[in-house]
Amino acid sequence: MIITKTPFRISFFGGGTDYPAHYREHGGQVLATSINKYCYISCRVLPPFFDHKFRVAYSRIENTKTINEINHPAVRGVLNYLSVSQGLEIHHDGDLPARSGLGSSSSFTTGLLNAVHAIQGKMVSKYELAMQAIEIEQNIIGEKVGSQDQIMAAVGGFNHVLFNIDGSIQVKPVVFSEEKKNLLNDHLLMFFSGISRNSQDITKQKLVNIIKKPTDVSALGEMVEEALSILGSQNNNILDFGYLLNEAWKLKRALSSNISNDTIDLIYKTALANGAIGGKLMGAGGGGFICFFAPPERHKGIRNALANYIHVPFKFEKAGSTICVYEPQGF
Repeated sequence: MIITKTPFRISFFGGGTDYPAHYREHGGQVLATSINKYCYISCRVLPPFFDHKFRVAYSRIENTKTINEINHPAVRGVLNYLSVSQGLEIHHDGDLPARSGLGSSSSFTTGLLNAVHAIQGKMVSKYELAMQAIEIEQNIIGEKVGSQDQIMAAVGGFNHVLFNIDGSIQVKPVVFSEEKKNLLNDHLLMFFSGISRNSQDITKQKLVNIIKKPTDVSALGEMVEEALSILGSQNNNILDFGYLLNEAWKLKRALSSNISNDTIDLIYKTALANGAIGGKLMGAGGGGFICFFAPPERHKGIRNALANYIHVPFKFEKAGSTICVYEPQGF
């Protein structure tokens, strides 16, 4: 039995520049962190006593005789990519709902890759794990996704990720004091909007605008440098990070009419009216989680004002995708 534990992520700045359609022409960069909310994948060799060869349990249960009969695209893609020949049973559990903007689909793909590699007796680097997840999601199953979620899920930590025109990707851990890192974490609070959405529908329109508006998208990437300056300097006020988030939200919201809606706008305006300085809607938009930046003394007022929405406390994490249980089997 293999069990992997793979974190979700929060992307602060540069989202949109991590799509190949943008960075292969203009380059890109993001500032993001993994958090202590996880996707868990358990995987075991299936004993040869069943009519089916593959059993996959997520929001539904699939029992199939072949890989290509599996409906779940990421499972099918991973098993084909790794040329799996033995029968497997795969179970998914998550701390947070899927389709909510925290990179859950990439955490699933990355965690499953990690588990199946272990079943096959192989160990790959975290960077290689990320690059394989990108290959599977973008090229094998054809998802309209960027390239940051897989990096953050596999590598973990607080990172400055650069996407180069030649297609290469660099991961630079952000080095700033533990005191400032804790201070930043203490200024953040996150809520679930109650809306789960198919990010592919939103991303299709967003990609059209990413191609049409490269200057606006690049402006989101340029904010990464300013954010790094705020985090790395002894002189900058941490509140500047929140003001910058608010500017980034205005730019992102203008990329597509599908990014926000009446519910998201109301949540955002309510938070600002009760002490938030800025915020970030996670992922492609349209719903999911919203993270706000506010002085800690204002958090109670914001939580009270948004009492109809689930508040999700979180901490930064730095381990990335890990194998937490390994028990070899004899079949």
